[in-house]
Amino acid sequence: MKINVKDIHIGNIIKEVIEEREITIPRICNFFKIDEREVFRMFEQKSLESDLILKWSKLAEYDFFRPYVTHLMLFASISQTKNNKNLKKSEDIQFRKNVYTKEIKEYILELVNTNQKTLSDIIKEYNIPKTTIYKWMRKQDTEKE
Repeated sequence: MKINVKDIHIGNIIKEVIEEREITIPRICNFFKIDEREVFRMFEQKSLESDLILKWSKLAEYDFFRPYVTHLMLFASISQTKNNKNLKKSEDIQFRKNVYTKEIKEYILELVNTNQKTLSDIIKEYNIPKTTIYKWMRKQDTEKE
């Protein structure tokens, strides 16, 4: 499953995971105590309340918050590097930049492989070290063989 971390549609993600894990609609209806129409309506929603996302995570045994965290790791670091003068380190949220999820790696490698961004653009925008990106590229090449 491939997740677009730039434009998250949580209903589509939930639907994909539910289908992959073969969780039946009657089981979902029973778990949420709702009818089928409500289930399908949730699949169409771009966003859901956090308590619903938590319940879906429990049902599917999958972290549906991960796309949002991945988005924050990628795009919050952009605003932090651009607005570095305005940061108060003790008060603002700080993200660990040395922890990259599978989704972040796939997203960055896709940008490179499709020539949407150059390596120098990615290094500047996302503050990811060049050596880290090269390591991901080497690993991707060895996995293709």
